[in-house]
Amino acid sequence: MRIESLSKRERLFRAIKGEKVDRPPCICPGGMMNMIVEDIMDITGVKWPEAHVDAEMMAKLTMGVCENGGFENFGVPFCMTVEAESMGATVGLGTKINEPRVIEYPISSVTEWRNLKELSLEEGRTKVVLDAIKILKNQNLDVPIIANLVGPVSTASSLMEPVDYYKELRRKPKEAHEFMEFVTENLICFAKAEIQAGADILAISDPSGTGEILGPKLFSEFAVPYLNKIVNSVKEDIKGGTIIHICGRLKSVYGILNSLDSDVISFDSIVNVREVAMNVDNKAIMGNVSTLALERSSKDIIKNLSRVCIKNGVDILSPACGIGPRTKLENIQSMVEVAKESIYME
Repeated sequence: MRIESLSKRERLFRAIKGEKVDRPPCICPGGMMNMIVEDIMDITGVKWPEAHVDAEMMAKLTMGVCENGGFENFGVPFCMTVEAESMGATVGLGTKINEPRVIEYPISSVTEWRNLKELSLEEGRTKVVLDAIKILKNQNLDVPIIANLVGPVSTASSLMEPVDYYKELRRKPKEAHEFMEFVTENLICFAKAEIQAGADILAISDPSGTGEILGPKLFSEFAVPYLNKIVNSVKEDIKGGTIIHICGRLKSVYGILNSLDSDVISFDSIVNVREVAMNVDNKAIMGNVSTLALERSSKDIIKNLSRVCIKNGVDILSPACGIGPRTKLENIQSMVEVAKESIYME
């Protein structure tokens, strides 16, 4: 017997909480896990880079994905530079097919963190994101709204040269922790504002804060505590839950992942889903269709990859990372089709 058919919003909420669902949700949060492709820009008539600085355009683009058979959520922004820019980094907004990126760092050492600006909610692209969430909320649609946040390590390494940052975690741990506290408090401020604006779910992506880059010791010291500080600061206010995405191989930190306080763990296509399922027992598992395959392979291959993900134990079907803007909409649609055919039985 089939479980009752659920709305997109209720299905994702239940999957995040580990409750029964009719089928797996198929989502792409946004942020680092960008969902916007050229096909959607052409359909909606809204393009990058203009949409990065206009709330109406930003909302229309993410709605366009869901409205055209794509991912079953809304998610903003579409890059990893909003927070760093608000704290003083210089950002180039990119092109129709290239995402924004940091082009100039505001500091050169963790010891200089006091020279950074406090993140502002009243101006710039932080305000654009908050206004876009409000627009999405006012649509009153039964589609989950995912707010995105760049993780603490990735934000910190966008404010100074990353190689120097990683070196100073070891050489200047006291000042590095002071820097991380400052960054994290500003991220919490933005996260809370996103939720207040109407976001249902918070997705935190920290691709620079991986076990592969940091090693288990620094991952435990500089990634986990600050990620958890953000998650725990919003737990009482967030309706749908929290997602943390960690890039790279996870083998060296499997024993640490259970100490993350998020409701969901998302990970790269290089990681074996069954291994994660065996090693992480207190979270919903999300992933992990290869974004390279999504951009370059056929619909049939994408469908097979999606079926394998579900068979191997993902609770939420999603791309493994940010999809390339040249990815065809029909390949995204094929992921959603597989999710819709994967009916769970009571």
